[in-house]
Amino acid sequence: MQKHRSVLVPAALAFAVVSASCVSKSKYEALETRLKETEASLAQRSKDNEQLQSTLKSESAKASDLNKKASSLEAKANTLEQKASTLEQKASTLEHTVSAVSKDKSILEGSLSQVQSDNDKLRMALAELEKNKAETDRRVGEYQNLLVKFKSMIDSGRLRVRIVDGRMVVALNSDLLFKSGSSMLTSEGQKSVQEVAGLLQSLTDKSFQVEGHTDNVAITGGKFASNWELASARAISVVKKMVEAGMPETRISAASYGEAKPAKSNDTKEGRAANRRVEIVVVPDLSKLPGFEALNKLDATPASTPVNSSLPANSSTTK
Repeated sequence: MQKHRSVLVPAALAFAVVSASCVSKSKYEALETRLKETEASLAQRSKDNEQLQSTLKSESAKASDLNKKASSLEAKANTLEQKASTLEQKASTLEHTVSAVSKDKSILEGSLSQVQSDNDKLRMALAELEKNKAETDRRVGEYQNLLVKFKSMIDSGRLRVRIVDGRMVVALNSDLLFKSGSSMLTSEGQKSVQEVAGLLQSLTDKSFQVEGHTDNVAITGGKFASNWELASARAISVVKKMVEAGMPETRISAASYGEAKPAKSNDTKEGRAANRRVEIVVVPDLSKLPGFEALNKLDATPASTPVNSSLPANSSTTK
């Protein structure tokens, strides 16, 4: 712009000189005024141009800075996009993990429920075992108590205390109580039965059954038609004597097995002697045995209610 100005000014001066002779003073002054105005305008334009150049430079610097910031933001955006993609992958992985954990949790809950059910069953079984053990300990204690009570009679060989078919049994040899083929107690037999009755009465919560047994030698003649009748009569004689000795009638009964349940083989004299016996059985208290509650419920079932179909057709319950 300065170069253009330097060219125009001499030309204007030359024009003025050349024209001085041709124009009037007023025109010259007018031209001179226009020249000054033009020079002022050019100076202002030069100044404006400088300002514009400065502004352009400043704006260029700002634009460059903005470009740098834009590049930085774009880089950050790319980084954020990469992080977002990574987070999406992690979120997807976590969703699969949560799904697997939920499935495992469901399985574990099922297993826990089964374990708790099994534990409940084990606790019930343990309680039943403890109950059975307590009952076993009680019965063992009762058996030992019987042994102590009858120690002197056991030592003298007048009786034996043993367990037969799960029942406590006081066994007396019939040959010591009765004469052959008789159901009448001898004087020695009466003393033995009275002594036994006195000892058994102390077991106040027990009931007893007197069972008569014989060998297999058939009876010929006499008042008894068979060993059944003989064994029955002997059991009744013992029951009567025990009642006379103070045993309550409600706690004692009589039964006969005849020769049906031998204690030993009848092939020897000693075996037959062992089979001729009277046994006083301690009747078990069923209320203390396992399964009593179920039996009691079954007994209380009305006649119209069907019984468990697993029972045989000819099965029945009696009181």
